[in-house]
Amino acid sequence: MNTDLRYLKLLSKMFPSVQAASTEIINLEAILNLPKGTEHFVTDIHGEYEAFQHILKNASGVIRRKVEEIFGHNLRESEKRELCTLIYYPEEKLKLVKMQEHELEDWYKMVLMRLVEVCSNVSSKYTRSKVRKALPEAYSYIIQELLHEVHNDLNKQEYKDAIIATIVSTGRADHFIIEISKLIQRLTIDSLHIVGDIYDRGLGAHIIMDTLCEYHNADIQWGNHDLVWMGAACGNAACMANVLRMSLRYANLVTLEDGYGINLLPLATFAMQVYGNDPCTIFHPKVVEDPNITQNQIELISQMHKAISIIQFKLEGEIISRRPDFEMDDRRLLHRINYEKGTIVIDGVEYELKDKLFPTIDPNDPYKLTEEENSVVEKLMHSFASSTKLKKHMRCMYSKGALYLVRNNNLLYHGSVPLNENGTFKAVRVQGREYAGKALFDKIDRIVRLAYFGDEGTPLKKYAEDFVWYLWCGPYSPPFDKKKMATFERYYLNEKEPQKEEKGYYYTLKGKKEICEMILKEFGVEDMENAHIINGHIPVKTTKGESPIKADGKLLVIDGGFSKAYQKETGIAGYTLIYNSYGLLLVQHEPFESVQKAIEEGKDIVSATKVVEHVSQRKLVRDTDIGKELVQQIADLKELLKAYRDGVIRERDVF
Repeated sequence: MNTDLRYLKLLSKMFPSVQAASTEIINLEAILNLPKGTEHFVTDIHGEYEAFQHILKNASGVIRRKVEEIFGHNLRESEKRELCTLIYYPEEKLKLVKMQEHELEDWYKMVLMRLVEVCSNVSSKYTRSKVRKALPEAYSYIIQELLHEVHNDLNKQEYKDAIIATIVSTGRADHFIIEISKLIQRLTIDSLHIVGDIYDRGLGAHIIMDTLCEYHNADIQWGNHDLVWMGAACGNAACMANVLRMSLRYANLVTLEDGYGINLLPLATFAMQVYGNDPCTIFHPKVVEDPNITQNQIELISQMHKAISIIQFKLEGEIISRRPDFEMDDRRLLHRINYEKGTIVIDGVEYELKDKLFPTIDPNDPYKLTEEENSVVEKLMHSFASSTKLKKHMRCMYSKGALYLVRNNNLLYHGSVPLNENGTFKAVRVQGREYAGKALFDKIDRIVRLAYFGDEGTPLKKYAEDFVWYLWCGPYSPPFDKKKMATFERYYLNEKEPQKEEKGYYYTLKGKKEICEMILKEFGVEDMENAHIINGHIPVKTTKGESPIKADGKLLVIDGGFSKAYQKETGIAGYTLIYNSYGLLLVQHEPFESVQKAIEEGKDIVSATKVVEHVSQRKLVRDTDIGKELVQQIADLKELLKAYRDGVIRERDVF
């Protein structure tokens, strides 16, 4: 029996008759002619969970535009703003309404009708089956009836009014409003793409991961800040030290302690014992976001920050020593320090250190951990390995994530594709072989998965764990792609020259259309007219006139400074990208004030929308990657029909 016939026999189990196969063909053909679902692109969130969640709730302004389209001049501006706020934050807004509204029953009936209209609009591009699967179970039948009748003639008006009145009279209005508001949020965005860097700096990366793990359709392209957390979860001590150092640098203990239950007491105890009389001035937190942190706590954080930084430098030195193929020997700096003079020689130049106290470093063996440091590392690694929440989030990061994604003619990756100076793909040696372009990305993806899922204690898994650390800071790592990560220099030197992190050639060549088209073709994107690279990693300096749209529109860099730490540099609070059936919209956001102001004053994120690309003919499902799959399914079903009619395969259960 040939392979095609075996496949058709398997397919016949799902569609056991001519009628069943024909019905599915009709259904799939209908889906192909629906408008393309809306895709939402976000990158470099860096733990800013409130702004991230608000952007998800308002779909980067899509819901506001829908409300404007539906109600136009029929509602006052304040009424449209109130309706949007209700959709974004139904529970919180309802509490305020109840305190302010005197005719609550009339308000319920009015707002329920409006919400149904909005829900009908955002659900219109989907099949009834897809909408039905998204409906809250408790109100599935009621919402289906309301959506079905919303545009019908006046003969059904009393029917709709009766449903609404019953929802109110039975005391279910609040719950119904909450559920239909969440449904509107869900239906507005068909798929969510996170183009790297969920972690570090902000206080709520764990909250963002909770959202993404439960999100109906999301994917993640790993950024270097995500990978260092993944490395820590895999069991790499140097990655773990970097995670702790970054958290302490920004006085962000919430994610570690409250989010993942990491026990920092061993580090705190050690830091107080060793650095208790050390002012640790250069290790004072860079940004303090938590208003509840006291001065005494800042002093302790500074001591812990120094302790883990020294441990990190030692652990990284060990990796570089045992992995000469990483070619990072210039990053082993502890043996270059003159501990008596308090100076260091880098690239032949001697620099004075801003901090000369190194009580845990043996100048004769500077990379060796003391017994106390080793004990701290073991306890911290055990805490990371024991975190149930971290395990859940890392499994989500692997199941929804990859180093890159090609979707609907768009290529998504976080940092770069390593290039040579002449614009060709750079060959990077990995495990004794050279890889470049897409082959490099595919090889890296396999190694990252091996680091987490490989057999414990094997040389391959240990190499993979170290390689994940390399992806965080290695010179030819696609998510990083800089000559060095100048962590030591930024802490210890006043001079700016040694602190410079020279970027790879990608960052000087990415503005050329021909380079971007070369990259797109390498990753299998064929339709150059409608193709784009979407990436983040390097914040776009909007205040200096830099544009996120590069290479004649072929490259969209959408890191605009979600993180508050970057907003002085970028001048804004991030970009997001919307790709709907009409084209590409780039949304530029101003800083998000607070959830409280959004609820009480209706203050949305102020966003400016720029049309990047507008299509003359609306894109349909048949124009997407899913559409191509459906077309193939239709072709297979037609082959099955022919097999039934030719008697090659018998129908079953037709009586």
